[in-house]
Amino acid sequence: MRTATQRTSRTNVAGIGFLVLAMFVLSLQDVAIKWINGSYPVLEITILRNLAALPCTLILFRMEGGRGLPTTQRYTLEYARGLLLFLSFTTYMMGLAALPLADVSAIRNSAPLLITFLSVVLLGEHVGSRRWLALIIGFMGVLLIIQPGGATFNMGSIFVLLATLFYALNIIITRQLRTTDSSATMAYYSTLVYLAAALILTPFVLFVGEIPNAHPSIVFLFRAWAMPTLTDWLIMVGLGFIWAIGMYLIARAYSLAQASAAAPFEYVALLFSVFWGFTIWGEIPTWATWIGATITVLSGLYILYRERAEPPST
Repeated sequence: MRTATQRTSRTNVAGIGFLVLAMFVLSLQDVAIKWINGSYPVLEITILRNLAALPCTLILFRMEGGRGLPTTQRYTLEYARGLLLFLSFTTYMMGLAALPLADVSAIRNSAPLLITFLSVVLLGEHVGSRRWLALIIGFMGVLLIIQPGGATFNMGSIFVLLATLFYALNIIITRQLRTTDSSATMAYYSTLVYLAAALILTPFVLFVGEIPNAHPSIVFLFRAWAMPTLTDWLIMVGLGFIWAIGMYLIARAYSLAQASAAAPFEYVALLFSVFWGFTIWGEIPTWATWIGATITVLSGLYILYRERAEPPST
């Protein structure tokens, strides 16, 4: 029994490592999207990105020892996961167009608490009182950053909150698929469904056209398509590589680790966002951001300590 416990703890720690790496990789995506979102609509970026990402997922599939095209016996779950990722990252990018990087990441960092709650309700995972306490403290750090009652309302926050909900549901499905589908297979199907959903939605968006005096998030969705410059082409192709690798790492992370154990480490995305926001755009975080970020990271580190020292259920 102790051996099984040690094995679970080791896989949890490995999954956490993959997740931290995924958060760094995806932070590069946020920088690129924020850099070019003033010139192109979100669906144009999405389609070009996923056209580049699709062959990358096949390379990852080959690296896992696969042959031919990835297959699955759980198409419904794979399609649902892909659709949730499409909804999550589309609404996330719309929020990114209207908010500073640190604010977007702070709101999105409500995901770990939601993932943990859903893992208990939908997957029956057990979460001990100490881990719950660490999660709650971490979420309090996020609230300190957001300061819900002290800032002017921005519709972009709603899009990021929706993105967080869709993402949490996606992680729950990832946990269900891990016993039958490889990480590369999940990355392939999520990219394929994401691309199909964007292509289906595009004619409607083009028909509606640009909306005058709209909120920046809405403008990002309905902006007219434009021919990218060579530099922007390279950025969008690079987004495809980043997306494929990021999705592979996330699938790998939640295939190895319990969702409730790994989820708190998504908080490190906030540190990456603060760094990029300051370095590139001169966005200086407030004292509340620094304190909140410290609280969330320390709560995650405490959970890692619990994973190493004791059974996951403590």
